[in-house]
Order: sequence, then C-alpha cells, then structure tokens
Amino acid sequence: MLIFGAGGHAKVVRSILSACGKQVNGVFDDNWQTINSLDMKVACCYDPELMPGEELIIAIGNNLDRRRVAEKIVHAFGVAIHPTVIVDRSVRIGEGVVIVHHAVVQAECCIGDHVIINTAATVDHECILENFTHIGPGATLCGGVRVGECALVGAGSVVLPGVKIGKECVIGAGSVVVRDIPDYAKVAGNPARIIH
Repeated sequence: MLIFGAGGHAKVVRSILSACGKQVNGVFDDNWQTINSLDMKVACCYDPELMPGEELIIAIGNNLDRRRVAEKIVHAFGVAIHPTVIVDRSVRIGEGVVIVHHAVVQAECCIGDHVIINTAATVDHECILENFTHIGPGATLCGGVRVGECALVGAGSVVLPGVKIGKECVIGAGSVVVRDIPDYAKVAGNPARIIH
C-alpha cells in the first residue's frame, strides 16, 4: 500500500493499515523536504511510475486538498478500515475511504469516494456521505442525513435525522444541527447557526 501525505492523519492511516496487516511500501508528499520522521518511507513528490501495481490512500485531512490530490493520482485507490470499526454489510463504500478506530456505520448508508469517518464517529442508517466529506471524531449523524461534497462535520457534533448539509460546509465542533444547511455555510452552536 502507498500513502500520499505524511502529517498527522497519515500516522492514523498507517496505524489502521498496520492493524489490518497491510504494509506501507512508500509515502508521497508534496512537502517532502520538511518531513523529519525516521519511520516514514518518503518517496518525495508523487511519481505515477513508482510501484504502479500498489493501491494508494490519500492521507490528508483537509477535504479540498484531498480532492485536489485525487485529481492527479494514477494509482488505484485502496480503503483503510480499522478492525474495531462496525460497518453493516448493506453499506456501499467508495474508493479511498478511511474509517478510523471504533466508528460505526449503520444499515444502507452510502459512503462516497475519499471520505473520512474519524475516531468513534457514528453514521446511522441510510445516511449519504458525498465524495471528500470528513466526519470528525465522536460526531453523530442520525438516520437519513446527507452530507455534501467536501463538507466537514466537526468533532462531537450531532446532526438530527433527515438533515441535509450542503457542499463545502463546515460544522463547528460540538454543534447540534437541527435544520438543513446551505452550500458553503459555516455553522456552530446548539442549535447550529450560520456564522459565516
């Protein structure tokens, strides 16, 4: 397996892959000159000809950066799902998905490409997470929630049943989202209100 990214989220992805018995054979990073980690095998900038048969995970937490990187990758994408995760058999999972320790994904959810479901997050039945979304640690999505492309649901947030969150939204940590949120909005609070 190959990883693109060598920051904090990459360390989590390495931990997941290790727990799954998968070896990391190389790491790409655009800022490879600034990396000082002895256990990272940094290959420098992305090279599509290096180990072309290996699958790759984009280990970047920022949604927009992850989308930007995905557009230039030639390698096939893998997935990284920690063994402590509970995922119902009916869930559809896209490519490049990372699901972190102790998360739960319930029946008939649809998880798009390059989605991150972070530590101990809960995604209840029939939720739709569009491409490049990030569900923060400990966040709870109740049933039937839809999260738009590149949206971030902050740590510890709760999204009530059936709510739709627009693309590129940011839901502040600890927010309680009780109604639909339009594209590009930033919200926070209980109940969550648009702040920008």
